[in-house]
Amino acid sequence: MDLFCKILRLISSENILIVKFQGDREANYLVNNAGVFGVEVDGDALRAKNIDPEIWLAGKAMNLIQDVVKITYDTAKQCLDTNYYGLKNLTEALLPLLQRSTSGARIVNVSSLRGELRHVPNVQIRKELREIDTLTEDKIDRILQKFLHDLQHDALEANGWQMMLMPYSISKATLNAYTRLLAEKYPNMRINCVHPGYVNTDINWHTGTLPVEEGAEGPVMLALLPEGGPTGRYFDRTQVAEF
Repeated sequence: MDLFCKILRLISSENILIVKFQGDREANYLVNNAGVFGVEVDGDALRAKNIDPEIWLAGKAMNLIQDVVKITYDTAKQCLDTNYYGLKNLTEALLPLLQRSTSGARIVNVSSLRGELRHVPNVQIRKELREIDTLTEDKIDRILQKFLHDLQHDALEANGWQMMLMPYSISKATLNAYTRLLAEKYPNMRINCVHPGYVNTDINWHTGTLPVEEGAEGPVMLALLPEGGPTGRYFDRTQVAEF
């Protein structure tokens, strides 16, 4: 995972195409699982707090972790560069192979419940990310640039941004929006995003409650969707959910 995230950051920041594809090769599946939180954390101190998982899932842990979590402009930008821009650039680099799939490729973007729009206090941003008919990649870019601007000027709370792990949250909200745009553009593919559950992995400092095997159920299901299956949707594990 660390190496994969470094590759995504490199693609994003340096605009490097790391592979030249030749011949008639095709790709049938792409599962994007890039994920960094965009914070500096004292992991041992965080685990020592023994915060109830339900508090994490409800987004109510911020006041409990302020003394062990630090968010800076650089960590936030790294998060967006990896979780959104790196993933987007890698996907677009692989699209020529995916388009050659004779069975219709499957793209699965691993997201998070933190990216669900119900967690975004700003009504205008929520509306812009929800309305697919007027949504564009340029609009997503402007939202992310506004987020970084407000972070730099200490105006996140005043301007209605989610305060719980805010770089990670907005990176996943915009990833979900990009997933919908991609599905509209390539209707022959099945392109979806999924919250895998609160899985016990490095990204949450092993505070999660689900084993990796259970967390994989949603992404695997979406990668193996039959022809004519759902596309442009968000799943909470294996069930369709609201963006």
